[in-house]
Amino acid sequence: MPKINEISLKTLITVDALTCTAMGVVLLFASAPISAITHIPQALLHWAGLSLLPIAAFMAITAAASAPRWAVSLVILGNLLWAIASIILPAGGFITPNAFGWIVMIGQAAIVAFLAKLELDASRTPLATTHS
Repeated sequence: MPKINEISLKTLITVDALTCTAMGVVLLFASAPISAITHIPQALLHWAGLSLLPIAAFMAITAAASAPRWAVSLVILGNLLWAIASIILPAGGFITPNAFGWIVMIGQAAIVAFLAKLELDASRTPLATTHS
C-alpha cells in the first residue's frame, strides 16, 4: 500500500471528483433532511450540491487527461476556497448551524483542505502528470 505522499496526482484528483460527485448528489437530493438535522439552510445545501456536479466533471476531465498546470491549480484553489467558505459562513454569522451542523461544516472543510494539501504536494513532485 502506498504512503499518502506517494499517491499520484491523477489518483487524488480522481478521488476528489468521486467524492465531489457523491457529496453533490447527497446535498442535492437530501438537502431537506440534512437541513433539518444541521440547521444549515436547505437552499444553501441544494445549491452547493448542484454546483458540485459540474465541478466534479471538471475534476474528472482534469484527472483523465494530461491536464495543464492551470487546471490542477484551479482544482486545488477551488478546494481551498470551499474549505475557507465552509468556516466563514457559520463563523461570520451568515448561517447559524446547530452543534451538529458545525461539526459537519468543520469536518468537511478539514477533509477538503487535507485533499487540497495532498494535491498540492503531489503536483510538486517530479512525477506529477501536468504540463505548463
